[in-house]
Amino acid sequence: MDNGIAAILKKNQLSITESRRKILELFLLQDTALAHHDIEEKAQEKFDRVTVYRTLQTFLEKGIIHTIPTPDNSIKYALCKDNCEQGHHHDDHVHFICTRCGITTCLEEVHVPEIILPQGYKTVQTEVIVSGICKSCS
Repeated sequence: MDNGIAAILKKNQLSITESRRKILELFLLQDTALAHHDIEEKAQEKFDRVTVYRTLQTFLEKGIIHTIPTPDNSIKYALCKDNCEQGHHHDDHVHFICTRCGITTCLEEVHVPEIILPQGYKTVQTEVIVSGICKSCS
């Protein structure tokens, strides 16, 4: 796992710090999205809020993670696939939020349909959020 973490950080021209290594490891071990407070709890390290925030912002900018808006207007973060890069996210998939347990999952196999806008409009990003009961809660 450490080699994979180092490879991702090097590919994105980031130095390998303890906070980056630990936070990236959390994303690699999860199959669901994480909120800022989830990362603070699961890291089991005493990273201050600013360190976590800056690490998340850096990962966002580099295309390592992407954001998922939630119904309560907070943000969750999930690992991007290999085709994302600095300044260009290509996460054209559906996000599922379980209304029972609150888990947010990227459904990679469910793609966002093409949205055809009227002339003069240009799509920058399309987000599709589906709410319901996840397979664990069913």
